[in-house]
Amino acid sequence: MSPEYKMKASLKLIMILAGILICQPVFSQDNGLRLKEIFKDAFYIGTAISYRQASGEEQQAWPLLEKHFNSITSENMMKWGPIHPEPDRYNFVSADQFVELGKKMNAFIIGHTLVWHQQTPKWVYQNEMGESLMKEALLERMEKHIETLVGRYKGQVHGWDVVNEVFEDDGSYRESEWYQITGRDYIFKAFQKVHEMDPEAELYYNDYNLWKPEKREAAIALAQELRKKGLRVDGIGMQGHYMLDSPPVEMIEASIIAISNAGFKVMVTELDVDVLPRPRANEGADLNKNYALDEKFNPYTTGLSESIADKFAKRYTDIFSVFLKHQDKISRITFWGLHDGASWLNNWPVRGRTNYPLLFDRNFKGKEEVIQSISPSKF
Repeated sequence: MSPEYKMKASLKLIMILAGILICQPVFSQDNGLRLKEIFKDAFYIGTAISYRQASGEEQQAWPLLEKHFNSITSENMMKWGPIHPEPDRYNFVSADQFVELGKKMNAFIIGHTLVWHQQTPKWVYQNEMGESLMKEALLERMEKHIETLVGRYKGQVHGWDVVNEVFEDDGSYRESEWYQITGRDYIFKAFQKVHEMDPEAELYYNDYNLWKPEKREAAIALAQELRKKGLRVDGIGMQGHYMLDSPPVEMIEASIIAISNAGFKVMVTELDVDVLPRPRANEGADLNKNYALDEKFNPYTTGLSESIADKFAKRYTDIFSVFLKHQDKISRITFWGLHDGASWLNNWPVRGRTNYPLLFDRNFKGKEEVIQSISPSKF
């Protein structure tokens, strides 16, 4: 082979490689573009953090977090049960790790959640004899819990989901033990106490299915009442637990507009898109509902079919078209999990399934077609 031929072959190879690189999708995992930079002029891009991610055990998570996200939310580690399992015992290890991770990322840190009817130990509502507490005793216990947590992370956690999911879908108050014992006073006292402990932190009310008009209006009315009482409430978190064909994006948009028009920040707090069939047509996020595993509810164990993958990409495109249209009203979009393997939807409402609801797969690779489709440049 002559030197001239070798040179021509080398030049041809270089040109081929250059062409390949030029044609690569702009969101390739190997380039420098990041979700948080793509949306920097729109809103924070966040994700929920698991125990394994906070501790560093899931080593592949940290580079992905640092590259793509500028906000993080504690998925479970700050809920009452995990962090305060017994009356005189707190477990701060994972929560401390979570906060330190946020500091390393220079992220907007969200504490989730201080008062909720789920994942709250029975002892919280009972005295030493197992009898229900009186109203004042329960409120005092709640305030002490808030004082301890918010006091510990004062100036470090930037926003708190103070109270979570107090409404039924029809807008009526949930008959939780909090409500049965204290009425609505626990809500007012919780917001008051958090602000006392950290006056600089943003405070939110958070709930699912706020695309439903009755529930949305109830949440807005509650937030307005809080302000009338002189209490701080900055925004309303719309949990974005959506499915491939529900809810209509027009209803999501209507709630964004209504919340903003009422004078509150909007944040989409728990975004994912469930691609799997459900035993019932239930678009909620009620952890009390769980069904036995059946193969017909777990059809994509080795990957999505092409038609479902296309529907998934289109669904995210349609949702983000609304978010970007109203970016002046939205302060944060938080995905509920970093990657498909870490999603709660693998176990709800049916345990042991294989779901694909997020922008990154189980191998920590971005779903480039979907990510490209939601870029502001596409709209």
